[in-house]
Amino acid sequence: FSLSSGQGTMPTYRSSSSKDTRRFAKQFAERLVKHAMRSPKRRHALVLAQTGELGSGKTTFVQGFLRGIGVRKRSASPTFILFRRFAIPRSRASSLRGFANVFHVDAYRIKNPREFGKLGFKEILTDSKNIVLVEWAEKIKRSLPQNTIQICFTHGASENERRITVKPGRK
Repeated sequence: FSLSSGQGTMPTYRSSSSKDTRRFAKQFAERLVKHAMRSPKRRHALVLAQTGELGSGKTTFVQGFLRGIGVRKRSASPTFILFRRFAIPRSRASSLRGFANVFHVDAYRIKNPREFGKLGFKEILTDSKNIVLVEWAEKIKRSLPQNTIQICFTHGASENERRITVKPGRK
C-alpha cells in the first residue's frame, strides 16, 4: 500500500486473519507516521476514523497500529470508558518526532456527540502531538477534523476474510 496515491480511495487490502490485519496495521502505522512527519506543520492531531460492522477488525487494527509505533501495552476496545491514552515510548519518540500520545477512542455507545466534548475530546483533537484512532467514527463524524483519514472495514467472502479500505483526509 502507499500513502501517496493522491485523491480518492486507496486500494482495498484483503486480510485473511487477525494476525494478518495486525501485520497490515503495524506496517501502515510505520508508513503513516513517516509520511505525517514529512508534511508541513500539523495544526491538529493525526486522526484515523474507523468504520465498519461489529467484528470487522477495527480493534485488531488498533492493536497492530499501536505495535507499529512501539506501544507494547495490550489494548482492548475502550467501549465503556470511551477512550484510552497511551504514551509513545521514549525509545521511539526520536523516530516519531512530534508525536507524544496515542488515543484509542470507541464511540460505539455514544448517543450524542456532545458527550465527547464534556470529556475534553476537542482538546485531544487539536493537539498536534496526538495520534487518535476512533472506532465507530460515524457516530461522531462532525466532531472530527477535515483531514481525518477514513478506514473502512468490511467482512469478506470467507469467515476470516476482511477488507480494509483507506481514504486520505481532505485538506
